[in-house]
Amino acid sequence: MLALFIPLVAAWLLWSGIYKPLLLGLGILSCALTIYVKQRMDYFETDLYALRFGRRLFGYWLWLAKEIVKSSLDVARIVLSPSLPISPKVVKIEASCEHPVDQAILANSITLTPGTLALDVYKGEITVHALTQAGADELERGEMDRRVLALRDV
Repeated sequence: MLALFIPLVAAWLLWSGIYKPLLLGLGILSCALTIYVKQRMDYFETDLYALRFGRRLFGYWLWLAKEIVKSSLDVARIVLSPSLPISPKVVKIEASCEHPVDQAILANSITLTPGTLALDVYKGEITVHALTQAGADELERGEMDRRVLALRDV
């Protein structure tokens, strides 16, 4: 339990950037509540798995940050172009990962990447709105799906 609590508190401290006593207490309380709910749900098999997953997740976050910057520049170029060269598409992507957490990570990653939006996740199929055909093609190539799948491989 402590193996998950410490990274949660560290992430909260890093991302909140607010270190007032009241908010520190509320942050720690929210992390403790998260752990409590996680225990009650009995969702994750072991805390040790969460640590292995966490190490792999850092590399994924770096890759995702690069993709977000790349996509942001593409969307900015499209928006600033007088002809507004968009070709909106709705596509269905088959997720290789079977675990619901992995599918949620994939769908959230798609939504975080500018120019794409995950509309629905159902039985391993993700419905995505893409701003351009190139964005839809990139998702269909499956690089993001492969990287999410690699998070679970032990």
